[in-house]
Amino acid sequence: MSDGEKSGFVAKVIGPKKRWRAYKARVKELPESRRTAVGAIERYLMHFVPTDGDSNASMFEDLADLFEQAAADGTPIRAIVGEDPVEFADAFARNYSEGGYVPARAKKQLAEAISHAEAAEDTAGGTA
Repeated sequence: MSDGEKSGFVAKVIGPKKRWRAYKARVKELPESRRTAVGAIERYLMHFVPTDGDSNASMFEDLADLFEQAAADGTPIRAIVGEDPVEFADAFARNYSEGGYVPARAKKQLAEAISHAEAAEDTAGGTA
């Protein structure tokens, strides 16, 4: 794969680099437990085939919006993702893409990461 092909592939998966960097900067500002949750959902969402780079960029920006607002409101992580984070992420992704095959291992990793983030949130007093 040439550099041009790689760049086109990356743009299709994550969207324009400038938007991706802005998204990552926003996530970095979230409390640690929220960053953990967003990172887990982000990794999971990478398994979905984007319809185009702009749709995918919008998906990640909306994910940041959701967690920023929830952090500001003090909404617990489980109140955002529910009892089944895989179901949440699948439904979230369907708003932006036709979806893709997600390996069982990725589903298990997401569920474990959300449980870890929830535990960190509880330890930090509920709004970390």
